[in-house]
Amino acid sequence: MVPPPSSNHLAIQQFLSSVLSQRGTSALPYSEDTKWLIRQHLLSLTTTSPSLEPKTATFTHNDGRTVNLLQADGTVPITFISVTYNIPVIIWLIESYPRHPPCVYVNPTRDMIIKRSHPFVNPSGLVSIPYLQNWIYPSSNLVDLARELSSVFGRDPPLFSQRPKPNPNPNYHPNQSSLGSVGNTGGGGGYPRPIVRSPQYPPYGSGGAVGKVEAEDAAEVYKRNVINKLVENVHGDMLQLSKTREAEMESWFSAQSVLRGREEEFNKGLKEMRDKMEGLELHLQVVLMNTDVLEAWVRENKGKLKGGSEDIDVDNAFECVDVLSKQMLECTAVDMAIEDAVYSLEKAVQEGAMPFDQYLRNVRLLSRDQFFNRATAAKVRAAQMQAQVAGMAARAPRYGT
Repeated sequence: MVPPPSSNHLAIQQFLSSVLSQRGTSALPYSEDTKWLIRQHLLSLTTTSPSLEPKTATFTHNDGRTVNLLQADGTVPITFISVTYNIPVIIWLIESYPRHPPCVYVNPTRDMIIKRSHPFVNPSGLVSIPYLQNWIYPSSNLVDLARELSSVFGRDPPLFSQRPKPNPNPNYHPNQSSLGSVGNTGGGGGYPRPIVRSPQYPPYGSGGAVGKVEAEDAAEVYKRNVINKLVENVHGDMLQLSKTREAEMESWFSAQSVLRGREEEFNKGLKEMRDKMEGLELHLQVVLMNTDVLEAWVRENKGKLKGGSEDIDVDNAFECVDVLSKQMLECTAVDMAIEDAVYSLEKAVQEGAMPFDQYLRNVRLLSRDQFFNRATAAKVRAAQMQAQVAGMAARAPRYGT
């Protein structure tokens, strides 16, 4: 797909907006967040280098895959030995552009050849200048690439014209002469010079004679002036409309990026809420299990109170489910009994019923026993916690569904 041959800057803008906004199977393989930047790069390139024209064409990868890509096709001006030449090139914007550098080829015509052993151009025409090798996103762009190509090729041109074959017809005079056949006349062969594709200009007048200026009617002049004025007005309106649409597209792209950021935040929050919900459901299952156990214990021990408090054995009122629970109950009972004994000793000392030195000996003995009981209780509590965690992990698959 190629924009109109007489395209100006406005036509190129419309062409790029059209091809980059396509969706479905005809969409170009560029990511949505880089299409606006690609459009700006190509517009800047066509402004500084009008000889490079944006197009879409089929690109074939080394593995045989074909894909429809954007390209900048045209010539890059260089200055070699104080003479300006045009080097034909094609700049392919690959799928990962602009995060990765474009693919640049020199495009020799039939009367051109690629210079052998060129430091930056291989025999197939692929260009590998340092600017492409050191491509940095997002500072690198096509405008600087074109300037670097002009500078590098100006020092060492990659293309040269082939020497023309002898002309068997002495009466035939070509319109253009190849600069590659020009050499030194001092006996040695001249340094080959790059090819120049000179633009063709239409002849002025007919047969070299200047046409006669004819008098024009005033009505025709007025009509032509009105038409020119209308064309200028329409052109101005089109430029204004184009600027408005560009501003709207830029605002839409900005809104799109904001919405994508909100979508990511929403998905992240939704995932966190789902994780919390799963944890709460697991915790609810554990609570329900414990509730069932407590209700069963209440039902089992509710009838013991009907016969009176004298029928209740305090030591057997609570049944421990395992050895750790029994050991924890004993340690807790001993600890609380020691607390009561120390309190009673303090009362006895305050009332004078016990000598102070005997109080200190008894408190020292009780404190030693209390210390060992509390240490044992701490170890039992840690073992119970570890056993509870292991039990929850074993029940998790059953209550997770």
